[in-house]
Amino acid sequence: MNISVYRPGELTAADRAAWSALQSKAHLHGAPELANPFLSPEFTLAVGRCRRGVRIAVVRQGGEPVAFFPFQRTTTGVGRAVGLGVSDCQGLVHGPGFTWDSRELLRACGLAVWEFDHLVEGQEPFEAEASGTFPSPVMDVDRGYETYLAELRARSPKFTRTTLAKDRKLGRDHGEVRYVHDERDPKALLTLMGWKSAQYRRTGRSDRFAQPWITRLTHQLFHTRSEPFAGTLSVLYAGGKPVAAHFGLRSERVMACWFPAYDPAFSKYSPGLVLHLRMAEAAAADGIAYLDLGRGQKEYKDSLKTRELAVSEGLVTRRHPVALGHRARRAPVRALRNAVLSRPELFEPADKALKRMGKIRSGR
Repeated sequence: MNISVYRPGELTAADRAAWSALQSKAHLHGAPELANPFLSPEFTLAVGRCRRGVRIAVVRQGGEPVAFFPFQRTTTGVGRAVGLGVSDCQGLVHGPGFTWDSRELLRACGLAVWEFDHLVEGQEPFEAEASGTFPSPVMDVDRGYETYLAELRARSPKFTRTTLAKDRKLGRDHGEVRYVHDERDPKALLTLMGWKSAQYRRTGRSDRFAQPWITRLTHQLFHTRSEPFAGTLSVLYAGGKPVAAHFGLRSERVMACWFPAYDPAFSKYSPGLVLHLRMAEAAAADGIAYLDLGRGQKEYKDSLKTRELAVSEGLVTRRHPVALGHRARRAPVRALRNAVLSRPELFEPADKALKRMGKIRSGR
């Protein structure tokens, strides 16, 4: 393989266009998941403006780019997926029939190890070293919103009926319900981030927006708009007041759901669920094929999904002492976390303990 490694600012306009073209044709080549916006050049470049060590490996054949591998690396050769911790889709973007040797790729990138936790399906050289595979629910709207809603009614009639009724009741109680699919007011983004931070604290989770680089990245992506990538803020208003919002990323065919939150004062109306149905309707009208709800078992995802993708986590390594040390540190932590998440008898008491801690931390 002819592999060149670039810093984000060194990537040419022609290479960026070739990368985007591979994504736009991915569904025609039987790999629609490669069109995910987390795999786009725009996401990698935005992370590169907020984090050190972002690099892009470009594989060429006959002088033409045929694959792009974004990653982050330390000076010791430890590699991670770009935006690890907030990225919901990772891997190598390539055209049909392309194959690669993972260790040869790591060597060319100067990596002893590459760590991932949301590896896209179909990456066999990386999947061979995955330590686990997990469901990532999606909402298919490629046949139109009415078809999606009809299937949702057939599968979950009570859930659908109740959610639509709450949408109407919200309007009766608080004034006209208005949905803005692509809100450009930065104040609405700050409102969402405030709700999300409060939710993290309330549930005992780590507040992502307390990390400056994640806050910077979110603002960067909110202002990033190209064809067809965009950071998209969707807001549900009632009586002119925002009651639920979501910030995610879109590509030509995929809407990646990322940061949803709502005002707890309106919780009895399930505004988050109402918002997701409005998002599905607008996304379908916009030509989106599916909304990717992201890895993680949540009741609302189970209610809204039409099917599940699979994402993997693990470490790709080559013979190197740094790789051995990194695996020794990271593997036990991941194994323990996944054991807790996969077993209700362990997860439920742990979740309750986190929420108790969240109440204490919130002063409730």
